[in-house]
Amino acid sequence: MKAIVQDVYGPPAVLRLEEIGQPVPGSGEVLVRVHAAAVDQGVWHLMTGRPYLLRAMGFGLRAPKVRVRGMDVAGRVEAVGPDVTRFRPGDEVYGTCDGSFAEYACAAQDRLAHKPERLGFEQAAAVPASACTALQALRDAGGLQAGQTVLVIGAAGGVGTFAVQLAKAFGAHVTGVCSTDGADLVRSIGADEVIDYTREDPTDGTRRYDLVIDTAGNRSLSRLRRALTPRGTLVIVGGEGGGKWLGGTDRQLRALLLSPFVGHRLRGLASRQPHSDLRLLAELIEAGSVTPVIERTYPLADVPAAVHYLAEGHARGKTVIRV
Repeated sequence: MKAIVQDVYGPPAVLRLEEIGQPVPGSGEVLVRVHAAAVDQGVWHLMTGRPYLLRAMGFGLRAPKVRVRGMDVAGRVEAVGPDVTRFRPGDEVYGTCDGSFAEYACAAQDRLAHKPERLGFEQAAAVPASACTALQALRDAGGLQAGQTVLVIGAAGGVGTFAVQLAKAFGAHVTGVCSTDGADLVRSIGADEVIDYTREDPTDGTRRYDLVIDTAGNRSLSRLRRALTPRGTLVIVGGEGGGKWLGGTDRQLRALLLSPFVGHRLRGLASRQPHSDLRLLAELIEAGSVTPVIERTYPLADVPAAVHYLAEGHARGKTVIRV
């Protein structure tokens, strides 16, 4: 089968299309015929091996342990391994796995759900990692309640577009922060207000919110806290920027250390993609409350170009790979 592989850490040039053996599903796994996959920041970090903390966490000290890149996946079940109870061959599924930039991939049944019927494979592939991150930031780390005010920083990005829609679905008043180019998009997905950060500073203290979701990663904790109500909650999503050892995760660590000593709740987030959340997202999608935003699609052979585009930091919504 064809797959995008890498044997060393580095820039997108280390990714190459290669013919490799088809994987075999183990216990609790299904073999998925991949129809689409999506690019997210996790792909970039695993490709570059930065921050170095990732390598120490078991992803490979000198080279990637998993050669095939890609995590978000949508496709059809080709075969099932022992102890699989949720799926059968022919089922259309979406979720996450290791190595989705390939014609076939093995995925644990607990990281998959049946694909929403109203979505095609490319749309479905855009959902799992980013939408689960947004959901868990709002519901779990943020404790969002209906009627609260939410500020989503990075509202035009992959996680941000889902965060705006989910917050609205949960009954919040939502303000999205983005550049001028993303303002119309953020309004179109339901934001009550939009702040153009090239013209206004959303953290100048003139407006305060019950919950701030920061996906942009370039503002200090002190500035972000200015945008919170006295008992407000800040959730830092992702770990962009920072040094080569900890990357942006240092802000999450500092937030956790500071939180017990201030009136605000400061939270980091390490998201997952469990079957239960994928099912909930599918229900919200079928109800019309959430729709993935896709800016660009690329064929499998052009994954390096897709990853490079995402790394430039100007993507709107999700970037998807056709397989």
